[in-house]
Amino acid sequence: MSKLLPLHGIKVVEFSHMVMGPTCGVILGDLGADVIKVEPAEGGDNTRNLPGSGAGFFVSLNRNKRSLALDVKKPRGLDLVRRLIAKSDVLIENFRPGGMDAIGLSYDSLKGVNPGLIYTSLKGFLTGPYEHRAALDEVVQMMGGLAYMTGPPGRPLRAGAPVNDMMGGMFAAIGILAALRERDQTGIGQHIKSSLYENTAFLVSTAMAQYAVTGKAAAPMPARISAWAVYDVFETADDLQVFIGVVTDTQWRAFCEAFKLDDLASDRSLDTNTQRVGARDRVMPRLRTFIKGLTRAEISQVCEKVNLPFAPIMRPDELFDDAQLNFPGAMMEITLADGRKTSVPALPLEMNGKRLGLRLDIPRIGEHSVAIAGEAGLTGDEVEALQDDKILRGET
Repeated sequence: MSKLLPLHGIKVVEFSHMVMGPTCGVILGDLGADVIKVEPAEGGDNTRNLPGSGAGFFVSLNRNKRSLALDVKKPRGLDLVRRLIAKSDVLIENFRPGGMDAIGLSYDSLKGVNPGLIYTSLKGFLTGPYEHRAALDEVVQMMGGLAYMTGPPGRPLRAGAPVNDMMGGMFAAIGILAALRERDQTGIGQHIKSSLYENTAFLVSTAMAQYAVTGKAAAPMPARISAWAVYDVFETADDLQVFIGVVTDTQWRAFCEAFKLDDLASDRSLDTNTQRVGARDRVMPRLRTFIKGLTRAEISQVCEKVNLPFAPIMRPDELFDDAQLNFPGAMMEITLADGRKTSVPALPLEMNGKRLGLRLDIPRIGEHSVAIAGEAGLTGDEVEALQDDKILRGET
């Protein structure tokens, strides 16, 4: 099956933790690459043991990878990983600036060993005055304007998911695919950098451009002047919430007809979106009272019937029961560290009408170390010696 995947035959060595680097690796792995995750021999990737909001990081972003548990700070461990990199196509790393250089795995030290290597660094910032700063998803959301745009005035609020970490991984994967294509023509690899801060700026680029066009700074989303009259969250009769968007004049007529709002439909002062935006103070209280008299299921049924944009307001844990995500291929079943089964969303792609699936479950620490060491050219005695000296942790 893996031979049918687009990146079959591409070997990736991943030095990463948390979200940004693993996101890049899981994209490549799902697309068919052989992704080798290098973890510390003692304890493995610390992300495995994060509590609270970090408890889902490792299990959601490390499928379709093999685990090599190795102490790369020891000369023999470093030698093994350099042998591995010499035979690889891509290296991914998302450690602090200078971290890979300190252990002898800089791009300059490796490109001579493997001129075709695509060395990918995922950092807080691209080249510039901030490039040596430490960064987190929350840091760049605050300094990049995203938190300002998300929260109400005076209360910057980070997005509810690690959007910049994941986007940084996505842009890195895009860069890798482009570099592989270029290498097909030149035979030469390159050093790619992807960042948190610059992808935040990319996310708010429409708000930046809005200022350039209008001369007025964009207001935070909760305080914005909406481009559409009906583009809101409504309370329902069963104490739930639903979002409804009516963004064209045709949709307005369909909305009024579907919900039998004859008084609004016949009001000529509401015929155009511009008129309705100007009349929001009059229209929205009427709609809120009306919607409050219906259940969320009733509202959803009507909106779906006439193809109006709508969305029930859901929590992430409720998505396990979502009909769309329970369609075959939308989720991947994985095994948690305690042996329980759960499912995580597959990549949001269809290729030739098919979703990308699971080839390798979440790896145990060092589950593939022995096999990978053998592939790098070590003999059985050499592998055993590394295990005895606690440089390599692996299952036999």
